[in-house]
Amino acid sequence: MRKLALLLGLLCAGLAQAVTPQDILRELEAEARRGNSGFAGFSAGRGERFYHAERTGADGVKLSCATCHTADPRAIGKTRANKDIAPMAPAANRERFTDAAKVDKWFRRNCNDVLGRACTAEEKGDFLTYLVNIR
Repeated sequence: MRKLALLLGLLCAGLAQAVTPQDILRELEAEARRGNSGFAGFSAGRGERFYHAERTGADGVKLSCATCHTADPRAIGKTRANKDIAPMAPAANRERFTDAAKVDKWFRRNCNDVLGRACTAEEKGDFLTYLVNIR
């Protein structure tokens, strides 16, 4: 978490170049290891299940990541307000997961909307591992 905070600070100060999804995965891995001594690595399979799993939101509506981002993360999604969302998969959207502050913002917002809580580092890492392996 300390390294991610440092990276976010550098980005905000304009002193760092854009990050890559792999940079974010490395930071999430370090955070996951600090939180779980038995952490064995991220899983694209768990990430795919997480992406598609339906959960009942605070308003009683069933939601998944795919609700807005589509079943195919390479496709353009739609918000509930019918605004376009750029594809989630980095293979279809080269800008996805290249801004640490945006990644943190959107994980925080969307995890709370879909799960009603913050995502763990392992959930985020599994999710991102799934997305970076989509071609």
